[in-house]
Amino acid sequence: MKKMFYTLFIAPALFVSCSSEQKNTTGKKIYSSEEIIVESKKANDFFDRVFDAEIDRDPMQQSLFSIKKDYGKWTDISEENSLKELAITKVNLDSLHANFDLDALDAQTKISYRLFEKASVDGLENFKWHLYDYPVNQMGGLHADIPTFLINVHLVDSKSDAVAYIERLSGVNKLFKQLIENLKLREAKQIIPPRFVFPYLLNDCRSMISGKPYDKSALVNPLLEDFTKKVNALRDLGADEKRQLIASATESLLSSVKPAYEKLISYLTALEKKATTEDGIWKVPEGNAFYDAALKQTTTTDLTADEIHEIGLKEVARIHSEMKEIMKKVNFKSDNLQAFFDFMRDDKQFYFANDATGKEAYRIKAIQIIDDMKKELDKLFLTKPKADIVVKPVEAFREKSAGGAFYEDPAVDGSRPGRYYINLYNMADQAIYQMEALAYHEGIPGHHMQIAIAQELKGIPKFRMHGGNTAYIEGWALYSELVPKEIGFYKDPYSDFGRLAMELFRAARLVVDTGIHRKKWTRDQALAYFKENTPNPVGDNKKEIERYIVWPSQATGYKIGMIKILELREKAKKKLGLAFDIREFHDVVLTSGPVPMDILEEMVNTWVEAKVKK
Repeated sequence: MKKMFYTLFIAPALFVSCSSEQKNTTGKKIYSSEEIIVESKKANDFFDRVFDAEIDRDPMQQSLFSIKKDYGKWTDISEENSLKELAITKVNLDSLHANFDLDALDAQTKISYRLFEKASVDGLENFKWHLYDYPVNQMGGLHADIPTFLINVHLVDSKSDAVAYIERLSGVNKLFKQLIENLKLREAKQIIPPRFVFPYLLNDCRSMISGKPYDKSALVNPLLEDFTKKVNALRDLGADEKRQLIASATESLLSSVKPAYEKLISYLTALEKKATTEDGIWKVPEGNAFYDAALKQTTTTDLTADEIHEIGLKEVARIHSEMKEIMKKVNFKSDNLQAFFDFMRDDKQFYFANDATGKEAYRIKAIQIIDDMKKELDKLFLTKPKADIVVKPVEAFREKSAGGAFYEDPAVDGSRPGRYYINLYNMADQAIYQMEALAYHEGIPGHHMQIAIAQELKGIPKFRMHGGNTAYIEGWALYSELVPKEIGFYKDPYSDFGRLAMELFRAARLVVDTGIHRKKWTRDQALAYFKENTPNPVGDNKKEIERYIVWPSQATGYKIGMIKILELREKAKKKLGLAFDIREFHDVVLTSGPVPMDILEEMVNTWVEAKVKK
């Protein structure tokens, strides 16, 4: 989860009024075009100072932005620091209101003002729920993020970078102490992960401290292997200096990283005894109120849990109808959808072998799908990202518990491409017929187009270039699964079925997420619903349901966001007729950064109205 908005104390600006200023009929000042330019610049400078200040307080974010100011430090995750950040948010919101008049700003800066204000207000109002999550779970958390971050983000271009890496290793013990304190705060509020989470966590934690130098096995721990490789690649260091650095890193692994994980394992082992088999967030105090707030944040709408549940049921029925048409195209022997699902789950033609050869074949095919899509982008987009994208298998140390696929942002300075990660731990969970839709979702034209374009935007404040909300980001990615079909992709009807299967999965999520967290469904009920209504493998269904359990509401953003984007597109098409240009529509959606659905609607309507007037 990424933070979207950043805060900083800004001293109040001085506004001077005079008796001769123009006012409209409501008594508000009428600003000249020159004043609007000046005030908009002041506001954007404010937003950027706020953004820069939060980055300056956050060493891990600095590394993600290729800033090496606090390269040897970890972010302060203590409750004390959370309260400090809350106070800064309040001061910053007050500064916004005191120093800037919305009427004095140009159109884009007005959007920035509203987004900044909304995020700040939401942050203040929702702080009461800041402990209503599971900081470590089978999907991720610091236990997995530490090695991932050091391996993929912490570059070693010099001896000082290597020293900073060692400093970070030495700081893991302190960081995990803060993590355990945070877990204890949740425990006191009865916010404890469900029992099924703990075996995953404990297994992952133990794997993080396995291999050399932790034991005498032939395997080398990924962190020691990574550090050794990076240090040995430094050309300006002698062999003795390299050996000394590697020895220091080894000592930090043994004296800081190992005891940090051991303490976390000890705490989690004790906490597991207090865990229950109840999965919904309704089980915790005020869980229903939290879920309502979470749905609002995720979807950026006022849809209730019951309304989202019903939307899901209707979408599942619609997609089933479209799937039956594909069954006819492939001359399936029966008109029974369940039989077709079983066929797609079980027939070996739809899965690569679960060995090194099969995994490499999947990776190569995924690269080809993305490369083919790159060639067609001019048909769909006016704006395209400069950042490249690569396909990577999920690393061995986290593949057993990680999700099926995900995307990681490119570095802002261009030093690191976007990454489409695919989990090849069990090839039975990665159907060939879903490869196209999955690559379009995570890569191009999905997450990579949206996120990389946002990072490269000019003329808007930095906070709008980073972060986002689930409905927009995942709604776009799901919409991006459909768009290639409209320009001739998914030629194989089984691949088109895969597209529908993935959309069906997102529709079923609306039913299952609300079922678990509002209607008190058990995991068995959720599994039965997926088995009856989707063709996905049982292992995939199990992982997905476990994901919804530990991330209440997150899965609802995909389909709600896609529905809204399609709704806005169809309204624009209807009003513009032949003047509608899909490339221009995509520019409107993508070139203002992530926005809530209501503001996206305003932006599309403004574009439509401007074209109508031409």
